Amino acid sequence: MGLQRQIPVDKLRAWARALKRETIALSLAYRDPRTPWYARVVVACVLAYAFSPIDLIPDFIPILGFLDDALLLPLGIALALRLIPPAVMVESRVQAATIADKPVSRAGAVAIVLLWLAALLLCGWLVRGLLI
Repeated sequence: MGLQRQIPVDKLRAWARALKRETIALSLAYRDPRTPWYARVVVACVLAYAFSPIDLIPDFIPILGFLDDALLLPLGIALALRLIPPAVMVESRVQAATIADKPVSRAGAVAIVLLWLAALLLCGWLVRGLLI
């Protein structure tokens, strides 16, 4: 048996925490009036993808399901960071470091729940139509 190289769990956790802080900082920068409109569009897309329970590639698909999160999210964050003025990001990062929990958007949560309910109703309606 050969020696297997293990990924250090501590490094992964630190990377995940940094990614979470950066995502919170982006949400704060989005609200800043000094952020240009085109940067807001990119940030909105990145945050929607980051906080959405729906993935481009579902997580149950081996390797690819997690690979899209590991690639798309950091790339989107990197693009957004290039578009936001540096002074805005510095202030947003300072604020993000003091926030313990991720931002809660009740409107976003309601929208996601309504989308899932609509999808379930549509599926039920389609199944009912096939059975009758």
